Formats: sequence, structure tokens, C-alpha cells
Amino acid sequence: MSDNRFFIKCGRKTVVTGHYGSGKTEFAVSLAMLLSKETEYKLAVVDLDIVSPYFRSRERRDVLAQAGINVYGSMYTREVTAEIPALGADVKAPLEDKSCRVIIDAGGNDSGALVLNQFMKYLTDDETTVLAIVNANRPETHDTESAIAHIAAIEKTTGLTVTGIVNNCHLIRETTADTIKKGHILCSRICDMTGKQLWCDCYPVGVVQPDELYSFSDNLMPLGLYMRPAWLDI
Repeated sequence: MSDNRFFIKCGRKTVVTGHYGSGKTEFAVSLAMLLSKETEYKLAVVDLDIVSPYFRSRERRDVLAQAGINVYGSMYTREVTAEIPALGADVKAPLEDKSCRVIIDAGGNDSGALVLNQFMKYLTDDETTVLAIVNANRPETHDTESAIAHIAAIEKTTGLTVTGIVNNCHLIRETTADTIKKGHILCSRICDMTGKQLWCDCYPVGVVQPDELYSFSDNLMPLGLYMRPAWLDI
């Protein structure tokens, strides 16, 4: 059983959406790092999260660059803490480059995802996959009603249709297989009610072993905890 089978369903551009605190940026960075080992395409992360000051993928620019992944987004390439919502002039470059596979880290919630609207001409159905990260341990998406309402708000704001649901139910380093199974059950219900696909179930590397999850999941996504500051675990 392969962890990576969901990769073959992703378009050249993968838009990662979700509520604040869902772990969407961790997913985006981990997906980029994993793809760097799985594809011969050029890779880029487009960080459109210019609303929230927390956990932005451009904060891991050096780590991504070492893996051969270019990062686009804020006009401030080094001063990542600057709270000025301004995008760099080159942000469209990877979207226009047919030889580049792009992961777009959209802002949280429908307000953050609104930034996507200026790039709609690049987000055509034939090459774009839109994923919604759902964390069943967050109060905003703890049940089917609230999670579906959240996804619908993102779709209404952006005009994009969410293709797949990603289960990212976790308790950081306290995560267990049962934690992930809880999210899997919720996301499966969401998919049954909306007709969307359950894209994958995420697990934190080194905390939960994939063998513990194969009984209920065919598609697993390892998360590298790239965005978690090391001092939090001291």
C-alpha cells in the first residue's frame, strides 16, 4: 500500500485552503518537500497568506530552497515578519510556467482565500486541484455542519470548487492513530454529504507510524512538522 497515490490526482497547480489553525501551511510545505523527491518537474510554493502573521510558508524559504523549491509571494523575501500585505511582482511567474508544478498556500478562511481572486485566470479546471484542509479538533470545523459551511464560504468567496478534503486532525506531538481516525470519520461524512473526495489522511512523522493507519486509510500524507518552532518542544 503506497502513501503517495493521491499525488497522481493533483493538477499542475494545487491550491491549499482551510481555516486558520487547520495546518494548511504545514501541509503545503510538507507536500512540496515530498514532491521534490517524487517528480522531475520544477517546483514552486506560492505563499498567498498575506493576511495572517502566523505560520507562513515563506518562513521556511531556506529549507525549501535547499530542496530545489522556489518560494514566491510577499515582496519581502527576508523580512518575513513585516506585516504589510504586499505580493511580489514575480508571483505570477510559476503560474505561467508550464514546466513548473505549483503549490499555492492560500490564506486562512474565506477572507484569506479572497486573495486568490486576482489569479483566477491561471486557476483553470484542467490543471488546478483545490484542497480543503479539515482539522476535526478545531472548533470551527469540529462537526459536519460547521465544516461544510466553512468549505462553502471559501467556494463562494473564490469562485473555485474544492476538489478534495484533507484530514488533518492532530494534537501535534500528542497525536495518536485514534486522533487521525476521528478526523477520517468526520471527513468521510463530509464527502458523503457533499460528493467531494477524501484526498488523504495526514500523520505527523515520528509521532504516528503509517502502519497504524492502514486499517482505515488508503492514502496517507506524512507531515514533517516544518512549521513548528523547535523551542516549543524543549
